[in-house]
Amino acid sequence: MGPNAINLKPIANELGLDAAGVEQTVQLLDAGNTVPFITRYRRDATGGFDEQQIEAVRDRVHRARQLEERRETILRSLKAQRKLSDDLQEQISRASSVAQLEDLYLPFKPKRQSLAEKAKSQGLAPLADEIFRAADSCADLDKRAADFIDKEQEVPDAATALVGAGHILAERFAESSTLRKRARKVMQDSGQLVSKAVDGLAEKRKATFKDFLDYREKLSRAPTHRILAINRGEREKALKVSVECDAAAIEQAAIELLVPAEHAHRDFLVGCVRDAARRLLVPSLQREARRALTEKAEEHSLTVFARNLRRLLLQPPIRGKRVLALDPGYKNGCKLAALDEFGGLVAHDLIHLVGGEDKQADGRKRLAEMIREHSVELIAIGNGRACRPSEQLVAELLADELKEHDAHYVVVNEAGASVYSTSTIGREELPELDASHRSAVSIARRLQDPLSELVKIDPASLGVGLYQHDSRNKPMRDTLNQVVESCVSFVGVDLNNASPTLLSHVAGLNPLTARRVYEHRVEKGPFKSRQQLLEVKGVGESAFVQSAGFLKVEDGENPLDATWVHPESYDAAAKLLELVGVDAAELRTPAGGAKFQDALAERNRDELAESLGVGRLSLDQLVDSLSRPGRDLRDDRPPPVFRRDVVKIDDLEIGSELAGVVLNVVDFGAFVDIGLSESGLVHVSQLSSGYVRDPHTVVAVGDRVRVWVTSIDAQRRRVALTMIKPGTPQAEGGRKEKSGESGGGRRQRPKRKSGEAASRSGDGRSGDGKPSGRKPRGKSGRGDRRVERAPAGPRVFEQRAKKESKALTKDMEEGKEAMRSFGDLLQFHKKKSSDDK
Repeated sequence: MGPNAINLKPIANELGLDAAGVEQTVQLLDAGNTVPFITRYRRDATGGFDEQQIEAVRDRVHRARQLEERRETILRSLKAQRKLSDDLQEQISRASSVAQLEDLYLPFKPKRQSLAEKAKSQGLAPLADEIFRAADSCADLDKRAADFIDKEQEVPDAATALVGAGHILAERFAESSTLRKRARKVMQDSGQLVSKAVDGLAEKRKATFKDFLDYREKLSRAPTHRILAINRGEREKALKVSVECDAAAIEQAAIELLVPAEHAHRDFLVGCVRDAARRLLVPSLQREARRALTEKAEEHSLTVFARNLRRLLLQPPIRGKRVLALDPGYKNGCKLAALDEFGGLVAHDLIHLVGGEDKQADGRKRLAEMIREHSVELIAIGNGRACRPSEQLVAELLADELKEHDAHYVVVNEAGASVYSTSTIGREELPELDASHRSAVSIARRLQDPLSELVKIDPASLGVGLYQHDSRNKPMRDTLNQVVESCVSFVGVDLNNASPTLLSHVAGLNPLTARRVYEHRVEKGPFKSRQQLLEVKGVGESAFVQSAGFLKVEDGENPLDATWVHPESYDAAAKLLELVGVDAAELRTPAGGAKFQDALAERNRDELAESLGVGRLSLDQLVDSLSRPGRDLRDDRPPPVFRRDVVKIDDLEIGSELAGVVLNVVDFGAFVDIGLSESGLVHVSQLSSGYVRDPHTVVAVGDRVRVWVTSIDAQRRRVALTMIKPGTPQAEGGRKEKSGESGGGRRQRPKRKSGEAASRSGDGRSGDGKPSGRKPRGKSGRGDRRVERAPAGPRVFEQRAKKESKALTKDMEEGKEAMRSFGDLLQFHKKKSSDDK
């Protein structure tokens, strides 16, 4: 069907957008324009829609077209079967959802072999019709059923004939669209999601899914993260999951709807209705409910993932710093990689944190040598295993041997580094290194330019999702690719420095054209202008129009190529510069941008737009691009955190106050890095003293927060946190924390309702409604929020003075008392070695 066959007014009303703008947006999308291109360069056409609004229009239109396509398919099928009556066609035309369409089509849908289909093939359909109509010919059911005995058709007696007729009637009743609508309402009102442990489940697996071993919750209230956790438990054969509902109410509704009170064969029909409800209708609705829950949860999970991924990709870069990456490890040692200011590898090595004293001393010496030799200013430590001992070593080194050296250390989230190290991209970029050292290079580069490095890694491996590994592959891949394209286009790309991977995510380009652009640059040298893109094989006029505005050329032939002005607007830009008396060459410096702003200050924007022959919104975009030439939009975000203490779980106490950085935001709260190898959880009820419906309204990935410890589980290495300052009164109507959702919990109940035990064992460590198009709400509901907005940048630590370790007791030295920490064990070995000498 044609793309304009849907009514756009309901979509505009639903999103609260101008109908004309929605129509123009749809036309632009149908013409092959990308969302980033429309957002930035077609503002006049859409009326200034932002990216979220355009995506919302695209998604709603896609769903509406899918509905229309299904409607047309059903109508064609019914016409081919010659079963399309005027009344049925009217009902199908009025159907407003796929579920309604499928209910209407169900009686006519080709079916696999069923009891009813078998009975029809045995010639029992006429008997079923006569019974339903209470025909005079079947006043005596047994006598009439005997007329259908046919041993060749496997109908040996009258009872078998009646059973077959009953199956036909049961299927007919179960397919009644009126009954299914009422039964679906009963399911919505009374349905419950139930999970229990499978028989013989091992104790270790019970601990993983302990919150769902005897779980029951209404379908309408089950949070998405619990649904996903239960689905995982079922997939791993740890849980038995079912949907329960008021089946008796459905049976009663079916009898009232389908069996007349005075029917001659009422008892027989009531039996058929009960069979239809129990065998066909209720199981069908139970499967439908599970499917709907899962689809909703996965869609929401993708929304959470997309939001967190965007925040992660748009971390501000740390430029002009020489970085030494340290990829921690015990058995295989710590991999080192020193990079220059531009991300080029200058040296790599391997040191050991464990083993003999000589080996550790050599490692410490080599680390100090590399820092001095390559004038390292930042040390990036991966946050994997052995992170904290590595951190301690670096801290001691900076306090002792390198106390005069101006350097800091940074703990970097290394999620996905190992994926990059074994990928085709990693092997192409660093063929001379083994996989372990490629990981170290990735850790350093994601500190220098997060976006350029993180786009090389499968987003599902970046650790900012909610059960992302359980989601359907194609929807997740499509959604995340759109997020990456949006972020790359938002920031823009230097055409002469970008990797093929980064280029492939520019709006209008694909992996093939990006590779050809890269090869053209290698073969013929740097691009001198954007126009040269058209010389690349495969980059036609359409690809050029979509991508050129997001690709800039520094020091090229045309100064405008270094701005975010689109080539199609160069004439307007030149005329504007002439009107205000600024030369385009001056835009190469920030001073030129400032001069342009000053010259424009007294000008009337509406008059300027008219004289240039452009719309007002296009003029605003043009002015913005010329006012800040060469800017990186990420620079508008606050810098990363520059101080953080080393923390051990043994150091924590209930009530301890800590500074942290938000690593992941999910439906039930936020995971916060407080310096431990495992992140702590701030449950949604502990984000604010007021009620919080969506944690994303309070915190985001990368936020700096002040937290207090509420519980510690040293055995499972879990720390529960709160962002509510002790002594703050709970606001009236605030959310009460549910047992099991805080990682420690303050109240114990026989049946716990939480998905976090499973989530932490899965993706939890390493959320959001759909864009509505309406203006965002204010900051109400944030309560006592103690958040310092910052990007999802790395944590940079300044060195503190060393703490003196507590001396070993005599009982510890004799093995009669347990040692308190790794530091005690280190003291013991040093003392033993000294005594041996």
